[in-house]
Amino acid sequence: MANYGALEKLGLAFLIAVVFYIVKSIVNLVYTYIIGPVVNKVDFKSKGKWALVTGSTDGIGKEYARELAARGCDIILVSRSIDKLKATASEIENDYKVNTKIVQADFSEEGIYERIAKEVADHEIGTLVNNVGISYSYPEYFTDIPDWENAISSMIKANMVSVTRMTGIVLPDMVKRGKGVVINIGSGSSIIPSPLLTVYAASKAYVDKFSEGLDMEYSKKGIIVQCVLPGFVCSNMSGIRRATLMAPTAKTFVKSAIGLVGTTSKTVGYFPHAVFVNVINSIHGTFGRFAVWLVTRSMETTRRKALKKYKVK
Repeated sequence: MANYGALEKLGLAFLIAVVFYIVKSIVNLVYTYIIGPVVNKVDFKSKGKWALVTGSTDGIGKEYARELAARGCDIILVSRSIDKLKATASEIENDYKVNTKIVQADFSEEGIYERIAKEVADHEIGTLVNNVGISYSYPEYFTDIPDWENAISSMIKANMVSVTRMTGIVLPDMVKRGKGVVINIGSGSSIIPSPLLTVYAASKAYVDKFSEGLDMEYSKKGIIVQCVLPGFVCSNMSGIRRATLMAPTAKTFVKSAIGLVGTTSKTVGYFPHAVFVNVINSIHGTFGRFAVWLVTRSMETTRRKALKKYKVK
């Protein structure tokens, strides 16, 4: 057997570590996106008759409501616009032959949770999807956010307070029954560099940490808790109108993400987004300043385009 010098041994150890990391990553991805959804498939209807979805009349929230209805759950829709609530409820009832209930609530306001609690008190809620959220109108520097106080307050209430209070309303009955699913929609912006989206990304980091703690506390009591951290999705919130591989429709995204419930407690929900996040974080970990410069430049370009559009209007 050949005798290796110290540097050769170090190089060999590094090579083995790299190969191990690559193999481990591939195995994890295969399990998460292919094997896990088959082995760990969740029967949502068995967790409780009703599923409650906040921010349920557009985008990701609406598609979660539709997916859960397709799996046999009756749906409680909670959102701001009464007209959209009625339209979405009618659509779901017609398409899936399930019952619906609508609750009008503006999550940027105070004093709504006592009323919501009364509205849903007599319903066996087996699945909660905390989807409602508010982002920036366009990427902007922290001190230059338009209507600063109102915008910051609304983001905190909709992104942080809502997930906490709604979970507080629904979780106790799940614990009594020893089963339930809580899905909290965060954002990929909370796990990659996100200049010019600082408050939004920070508020979604709260959702991530909150979900992690809930999972630690309640998984042993039969509750499945999952935090979903999407990248760009074709929706009203993102402003993206044309679907691509990296910005799928809300329907495509949710079909992928909901299949991961029971397999992973924290996920970006969609394989191309997982690749994107890993690439960005790898660049950031290796070339920190360059990664921040790259993302900041991209955000500033988007900001300039948005401000130019507003000036034209």
